[in-house]
Amino acid sequence: MSQRGLFYGWVVLAAAATIVAVGQGSLFALGVFLKPLEDSMRWSRSAISLVALTNWIAMGLGSFFWGALSDRLGSRGVTVAGGVLLGTGLVLSSQATALWQLNVTFGVAVGFAAGAFLAPLSATATKWFTANRGLAVGVVSAGGGAGMLLLSPLTRWLTSLYDWRVAMLVLGDLAWVVTIPVALLIRNAPGEMGTVAMGGAATRQRDFSTGQVLRAPQFWAIALTHFACCAAHSGPIFHMVTHAIDQGVIPMVAATVLGVSGLSSIAGRIGSGLLADRFGAKRTLVAGLALQAAMVFSYLFTREAWSFFAAAVVFGIAYGGVMPLYALVTREYFGEKVMGTAYGAVFLISTLGMGFGSFAGGWIHDALGTYAWLFLASTAIGAGAMALAFTFRPPRILVGGAA
Repeated sequence: MSQRGLFYGWVVLAAAATIVAVGQGSLFALGVFLKPLEDSMRWSRSAISLVALTNWIAMGLGSFFWGALSDRLGSRGVTVAGGVLLGTGLVLSSQATALWQLNVTFGVAVGFAAGAFLAPLSATATKWFTANRGLAVGVVSAGGGAGMLLLSPLTRWLTSLYDWRVAMLVLGDLAWVVTIPVALLIRNAPGEMGTVAMGGAATRQRDFSTGQVLRAPQFWAIALTHFACCAAHSGPIFHMVTHAIDQGVIPMVAATVLGVSGLSSIAGRIGSGLLADRFGAKRTLVAGLALQAAMVFSYLFTREAWSFFAAAVVFGIAYGGVMPLYALVTREYFGEKVMGTAYGAVFLISTLGMGFGSFAGGWIHDALGTYAWLFLASTAIGAGAMALAFTFRPPRILVGGAA
């Protein structure tokens, strides 16, 4: 079947990236809220970081739930429901007066809602593109970087102009206004538009059941690598703004540093997708994990604003670059049929790493008065992730026929 006019897969990618931007940007905004919450509510950094732990665990559970649901019902309805819940969670968070309330509204509701976006929409992207699949998943993942770039400075500006409650309320309204109508543009597969995937039908692979995926050694190799990767970079990301402020950087400038890392992560996500299309996802992942570990170590030596900006650029490329590769290797091993379920399960385990790293950073700072041990531990964990990635075996392909 020939393609005429604009290939609708590009519309799907743009819509998916926009939705992921709002979801991921809202999650990472908690790092910008950390200092204002500490000052106005008198909560410790470790206590607020526990909200981040809850947040990431809820997102992981949501990713598995929404991913499995999208395999059955499609990703459009899933993302609409996620958008409704995301806005509701943020609006309710703006009214929190106790830490347990923030844990429920931001930790559970916002986290579970955000799980409706990245895993299901990455799975959808792989259905629309068999050629340039790495680029497609990279574009969807790049939405996360765009969200950090745009929402982190916006959150800091609103907080400084009004307070954290107004800023969180605006984020909730933004979630409703953007994600719900944009989600209606999503189409789950090319057949819904009377067309075929760019690059033609996919190479046939073995069909896995959910149980077979969860019992496969390769699933656990991918999932544990993703866990260690996220445990390594989540603490430095979540505490980037407060670490910069502790070193004497002006708060608005510190929030901009986080935004810059989000900007460079866009280049990393798209660039790694292109490299994966050329050199393979495994090789690209190993290289990205090595760079990530090196840049986490470099935060031991950041003091002035310029050094934070320089580190943020390269660190953003590194942590952004590795993120879409897990969706690619999951698709390579387990195919299209259970992609939402398989990647949702991988992402669930990775979010435990995200929550662990975020919470550990706050706990380490409260206990020792410094983030130095966070950066040392994160470097070691990142090196472990790189070693695990070396264990990935080639996927099995069924010759003859199409998926």
